[in-house]
Amino acid sequence: MTESLDGVRDHYRATGLTERLKTALSALGPEDRRLTPQQLAVLDQFHTRGLAATAELAAAAGITAGMSVLDIGSGIGGPARFLAATCGCRVAGVDLSESFVEAARTLTERTGQGGEVSFQVGSALALPFGDGCFDAALLQHVAMNISDRARLYREIRRVLKPGGRFATFDVVATGGEPHYPVPWARTPATSFLLTPAATREAVERTGFRTLTWQDDTEAAKAWFARLLASGPPPAPNLGVVMGPDFAQLTTNLGRNLMQGRLGILTAVFEAA
Repeated sequence: MTESLDGVRDHYRATGLTERLKTALSALGPEDRRLTPQQLAVLDQFHTRGLAATAELAAAAGITAGMSVLDIGSGIGGPARFLAATCGCRVAGVDLSESFVEAARTLTERTGQGGEVSFQVGSALALPFGDGCFDAALLQHVAMNISDRARLYREIRRVLKPGGRFATFDVVATGGEPHYPVPWARTPATSFLLTPAATREAVERTGFRTLTWQDDTEAAKAWFARLLASGPPPAPNLGVVMGPDFAQLTTNLGRNLMQGRLGILTAVFEAA
């Protein structure tokens, strides 16, 4: 377990990330200029279909004003900031990567959302929160890095209030070994994909009932096709976060989807 977590942490270790982001954001104006979560979306939505997927997942989970929401594997904070700004909720983010959390806090200062959004370093397998703290929890393109799914889903259930919603938007195995590297793993050593059926079984075994179950693979394939047709993305983009091989990582994910090796699942569950 420790070895796999170390491997995941190494994959997302981004030396000098905060300074790179500050440099990239100079294209949007001086450092003292307030930015919106939408302006940052080209950099901080680290999952398939970007901001649109985050908005759809929040709607499916029924996130509304005044709710307390947990973003697990929060990265550099894009979804958390967007949810707080558009839904009027309070969001806590937790991520294994210290550099991601540092960057998330810096970007949140730029959006002026420090009162609604917070971030801390922590593992999804030992969430640093008490029991029954949250109305909803989101997991976007995170579970693929976690081998102990039962423990993951038990932890999510633990921190949710009774009747709380758990919404997931993740990559699933659908047939054949994926082509590596991909955005969450450069080798199979840190990739722990499950089929949709195995995912549902693992979640429901930990005290959830299924509310929404949706195969979003075709929407993801169409999104990748549009990306390919539009050519190289304008700067700044997610390459600032993941490094010079990000184009290859993204291309391989699209290739795996097109070849039927991987799929995209959206699901919402309710805590019993």
